[in-house]
Amino acid sequence: MLLCLSSLFTLFSCSNKNVAPKTAEDLPLFLQNGEYTSVMSDEMRNTLRNIRHVSLDMDGTIYLGGTLFPYTVPFLENLGTMGINYCFLTNNPTKSLDDYIAKLRKLGVPCGDGQMYSTTAATIDYIKAHYPKAKRLFLLGTPSMISQFEAAGFISCADDPNDRPDVVVAAFDPTLTYSRLCRCTWWASHKEIPYVATNPDWVCPTDEPTILVDCGSLCACIAAACGRKPDTIIGKPSPDILLGIMEKNGVTPAQAAMVGDRLYTDVKSGLNAGACGVLVLTGETTLETALASVPEDRATIICRDIAQFGALLEEVRK
Repeated sequence: MLLCLSSLFTLFSCSNKNVAPKTAEDLPLFLQNGEYTSVMSDEMRNTLRNIRHVSLDMDGTIYLGGTLFPYTVPFLENLGTMGINYCFLTNNPTKSLDDYIAKLRKLGVPCGDGQMYSTTAATIDYIKAHYPKAKRLFLLGTPSMISQFEAAGFISCADDPNDRPDVVVAAFDPTLTYSRLCRCTWWASHKEIPYVATNPDWVCPTDEPTILVDCGSLCACIAAACGRKPDTIIGKPSPDILLGIMEKNGVTPAQAAMVGDRLYTDVKSGLNAGACGVLVLTGETTLETALASVPEDRATIICRDIAQFGALLEEVRK
């Protein structure tokens, strides 16, 4: 009886060895029937072969903090060789589009004016579309972010109880002061004033020995103090930005991939838009976290980094 049970266990283990790999040695991993396997199916080959546009998260995906990954530029060059367009899509609102493009170019990353998208630009578009009469905003954000709102025609309210805003905007803000956090919370407590957050991220990836508290955590702090959550949260995992990018580039969801280091923003936005959601393990998410995720949040593909993803794109085109 023991021998029989042992044989059944061995048989079961062998038959499932490609279904749920547990180590980085098994990468890349492909989602098939709700489980991960290291074997690429014909369907997955077709998915990869159809990709014509890649949207890339930035921090944790193409660089970490201030350090560019050594394979980033070769990966982008290979995309061009394969006829695949790319753009950068970040939930980090701390810099204006011009500042982001300047940062990328300084790092040696090729980026045209139409290849950079951020939640700051998306938030501006959202407010103009949904609150067309709004002019005065209380902006909890960096000077660079605030400058982009001002360039779009908005007025930034002061930290003053008499300077009432039309809309409250909370964002990731490394320049945060306690006074401005309190003022943002004060205005958020006024339920008649629309309250918008730029992104849901809890932390921002970094190569420094610290934790960078991001917009989602700041909004949780505000909610704990005044009992109100944002009316709307812009940015990934909302599919709206990604769908707009697809439209501008003339591709369908079946021809697009969203690549990033976070399941709950990057990958989820790709899945929500009907695109291929690719997780890379160079930022926030670990392999253990990815394997333990609920089925509806699982990445289409898990790769060690964008270089490994690029190798897959090349392989299916041979």
